[in-house]
Amino acid sequence: MEIPLAETIYDVVVVGGGPAGYTCAIRASQYGLKAALIDANDRLGGTCLLWGCIPTKAMLFTAELWDHLKHADRFGIDVAAPKLNWKNVLARKDDVISRHTKGLDFLMKKNKINAIKGFGKLTGPAKDGVHSIEVKRADGTSETVKAKKVVLATGSDARMLPGYKADDTILTNYEILKIAEMPKSLVVIGSGAVGVEFASIFKSFGAEVTILEMLPRIVPVEDEDISKELLRLYKKRGIEVSLSVKDTKIEKNKGGALVSYTDSNGKPQTKQAEKVLVAVGRSPRTADIGLDKTNIVPDRGFVMTNEWMETTEPGVYAVGDIVGGMPQLAHVGMMAGMVVAAKLAGKYARPIKRNRIPGCTYTDPQIASVGLTEAQAKEKGFQVKVGKFPFVGNSKATIVDSHDGFVKVVTDAKYGEILGVHIIGPYATEIIAECVTALELEATVEEMMFTIHAHPTVAEALLDGFSSVEGMSINV
Repeated sequence: MEIPLAETIYDVVVVGGGPAGYTCAIRASQYGLKAALIDANDRLGGTCLLWGCIPTKAMLFTAELWDHLKHADRFGIDVAAPKLNWKNVLARKDDVISRHTKGLDFLMKKNKINAIKGFGKLTGPAKDGVHSIEVKRADGTSETVKAKKVVLATGSDARMLPGYKADDTILTNYEILKIAEMPKSLVVIGSGAVGVEFASIFKSFGAEVTILEMLPRIVPVEDEDISKELLRLYKKRGIEVSLSVKDTKIEKNKGGALVSYTDSNGKPQTKQAEKVLVAVGRSPRTADIGLDKTNIVPDRGFVMTNEWMETTEPGVYAVGDIVGGMPQLAHVGMMAGMVVAAKLAGKYARPIKRNRIPGCTYTDPQIASVGLTEAQAKEKGFQVKVGKFPFVGNSKATIVDSHDGFVKVVTDAKYGEILGVHIIGPYATEIIAECVTALELEATVEEMMFTIHAHPTVAEALLDGFSSVEGMSINV
């Protein structure tokens, strides 16, 4: 006989079924804790799986194949003129999502996690060491779930420009994945990862693309050399980029929308497009989850935690996009979930180190980085020594017809320790893992110069990159 939820006391209840939440629940179960996962969506996976990381990368892969098909003769393949089937592009994207949502359902059963459908809300502080979470279902009914510990992982929503609402013309990452037809023109407001990735997708598919950025450079969180290179390559691809723009306004019309703005010279400009993508960041989804009934005081909506992801409410933790001061990245949330699960189970754990978090942007070319930028290293007082190796000198990059970009290595000149690695080029998001490991182990340039890399591989560019710090690259 099934025990009613209200009579079950879980070791941990996770509120939110995105990467941070489901990873925490799975790892907690693996440690032997009795876990439940509350999520209001009809499918598990959160923004990342349903409307973010996974569907966009599926479309980026299609765009990459499409770019190769457009000049297949370069590879010795004769093909008839390829035709883009937008309906099937979306269908494949949806199929990828579906496979992984079903995979999550399987993982819940495998790990004996009670997946509860509904909107979870804290009801107040723990009583006798037990927290109560009210779960409201879509049909209007509700039930109470009890737990010794609670992990908040409710995720984030796309920010919108003040005064506007998302619709079928003014889009966020949610709406743009559902548009029925490929637009002929697109204005992207914001040049973070979301903005430049969608710009890359739609330019590959043939749209006229314009990026508007209020800051002086695109992908502004990256090393300045990376920003310059992406700007150069985007202009080479025919993507129009305007930096340091101000006073952006959108006026819908029969043709889509007219976007007006002031450029870096103070001159008013306009751009007509069928669709406008607003990609100006994400807001933490913390409204109405019961924070007002606890000691947690949000900071601009974000939940603040200590290094172990503990909030100011005893027994309540937070992971993922809602945590203030942490990058809103799926892999950060996932690791935070694993840290919390280990801590609750009394197992080995260590806090997340900000300068060990890889950042990946799946544009063409790809961008990946970890550690300090050159400017940050100098600001921290390091005597900086930098090396740079271009992919044009890498055999595998030539083989895959993607030799734009470079590897940049930032080091401490005194001890040779690697402080940061910044890559723009083929498979950057894959080979960055080696660099994360190097920083975790506090490796030096000398040690990495004598680490064998297989040939021919794109990863070999890292060997040349580390060697370039000492002016000893082999292939340039």
